[in-house]
Parts: sequence; structure tokens; C-alpha cells
Amino acid sequence: MERGRLTPAGWALLLLGALIMLAPLIWTVLLSLKNNAELVGNSGAALQAPYTLENYGAIFGNSFTMRWLLNSAIVAIGTTLGVLILASLAGYGFARLDFPLRKTLFVIVLLGLAVPSQAVILPQHQLFAWAHLHNSYPGLILPGLIAPFSVFFMTTYMRGIPRELDEAAMLDGASRWTIFWKVILPLTIPAQSTLAVFTFLGTWNDYWWPLISATRSDMYTLTVGLAAAQMNYAQTSGLGFLMAQAVFASIPIFIVYIVFQKQIVSAMAGTAVR
Repeated sequence: MERGRLTPAGWALLLLGALIMLAPLIWTVLLSLKNNAELVGNSGAALQAPYTLENYGAIFGNSFTMRWLLNSAIVAIGTTLGVLILASLAGYGFARLDFPLRKTLFVIVLLGLAVPSQAVILPQHQLFAWAHLHNSYPGLILPGLIAPFSVFFMTTYMRGIPRELDEAAMLDGASRWTIFWKVILPLTIPAQSTLAVFTFLGTWNDYWWPLISATRSDMYTLTVGLAAAQMNYAQTSGLGFLMAQAVFASIPIFIVYIVFQKQIVSAMAGTAVR
């Protein structure tokens, strides 16, 4: 056996593990393709034909799913763009500039990694209530912009870029903003791609803050909306319809993973794609 290659037994174990991991997803898809009446009292009917797409048709008809999808897209994209802008600017400041208390401020940012969001949820809720930001897109987006890990990530990446580039640009008369915008920022695109993917996925799947801030059904994100549907409407909407909503909500995540799988695998390996 060549070193690093799997044996037939290894492939069998790998396929078995993949099947076990995919089993809940396969079961959800099968349930979503069944008539709701057939699943009442017998979810095992999902293994038997016939199958139908009527549950998916209902999503585009008389449900809040499309609204929840739009809310999640706006919040996830807005948060991702905000984090990239703020983390890039902060990372450049900490990595390339010398200013008073730079190290102290960076330590304070790192201390933010040790503070769980649940610890500040009460004052955060009161602050947003005072500012009348609940049930609004700014109210759902702003807390996600507090991302100390993103600042640390971009700072570390920018520190690895040779300072000779800054000095050469300064000799050509470039300002600090020009150096950041035209010299440093283009070199951080791999890191920003990785950060964007994980910020988007984390925001899309976030349940804690949207559950607290969004109290109107028209402002629910997908995670909160689907949870509310399962708790409140499972008997009236049907199990198949709920599973169709879950599958539909997962489609954007699959698209993001397929498009950015190189960045995701690279980040999981602990390196940025170059």
C-alpha cells in the first residue's frame, strides 16, 4: 500500500461515515417530497412513492418563507460587508501604523474574544430598545459588526505583508489611504474571501440575537422563522411543508459552499488561499 492512499476498507469506512452524516439531510428531503396528509401519524411514508413538489410550490404561494429569506440575505450580506470594511481598516491600523496605545487597544480587542455574547445580551437589548432599533435591519446587523476575531485575523495577515511595499509607495508620494487602498488591500483579498465566507455563514445561521430583536413575523430571519413555524404551525402546515422550508432555506448555504469551497477548506487547514 502506498503511503497516504486509502485501502478498500478505508474507502468503505469513509463512505459509511459520509452516509451517516448525510442521512438526516436525505430524510429531510424525502419528507419534503411527500404529501402532508400521508405523513400524518406515519413519517415512514417518506420511503414510499409517489413523491410531489407541492410543498415547494406552497413556499412561493402563501408563506412567509420568501420574506424570511430576504431578511436573512439582507442581514448576512450587510453584516459581511460591514465586518470586512471595519476589520480591514482596523487591521491596517494595528499592523501598519504607529500611534499611542496601539498595543493596549489591540489587547482590549483580543479581550473581546473572551466575552460571550450572552454576557452582554441584557444591556445590548436595552440599548437597542432605547434607540428603537428592534424589528429593523440595522438592529439585526449592528451587533454582528462587533467582531474581534475578524480584527485579529486581518491584523495578523497584514503583518505578514512586507513593509518595503509601504516604503516604496511613500517614495512615490502615495498617501496612507492610497497605500491602504491600492497596495495593501488587494493583497488581502484571499484573507478577506475566507473571512467573508465564515462571516456570511455565521450570520445566516445565527439564531440567538434575531430571536431577541425580531418580534414581528415579517422581520424574522430564516432561522427564527422556521423555528417558529415548527413550534406554532406544525399541525396546520404539515410536516412535509416544514421540511420543504428547511431544504429551501439550506440552498443558499450550499451555493456559498460550492462557490467558495476553496477558501473554506483553506481556512479549515489554517492557511489563507493565495
